[in-house]
Amino acid sequence: MRTSLMVILLFALSLTGCFWKKHAAKPAAPPPRAGAPAATSRGPATNPTLTATPENALVGKVALVNSTGRFVVLNFSLGKMAAAEQRLDLYRRGLKVGEVKVTGPAREDNIVADLVAGEADVGDEARSQ
Repeated sequence: MRTSLMVILLFALSLTGCFWKKHAAKPAAPPPRAGAPAATSRGPATNPTLTATPENALVGKVALVNSTGRFVVLNFSLGKMAAAEQRLDLYRRGLKVGEVKVTGPAREDNIVADLVAGEADVGDEARSQ
């Protein structure tokens, strides 16, 4: 009985030994080498804050192409329509393929534009310059 009590106390004492141990402080930055440029002291590195800004560019899609008449019908989202005489660039897969000049008439979210330069295909993106 006495030996089992001693074993239990010895075991409890060994467990509490780690509790009292103090953790070492983090080591300071190593001193700079001789001839090395002086480092600027900055605060801790933080992630830069990202700022999202809405794009106000006018963007539409080519809905119909008439190659003989050299005009296209552009489709814009409701509330954003190209103005008459406005010039727009046409893009296909990110590459500029043409240029149009808005002439009208407009109906709902569609408007007609003359093909000034390049070519157009259904699905091309029309963006303001």
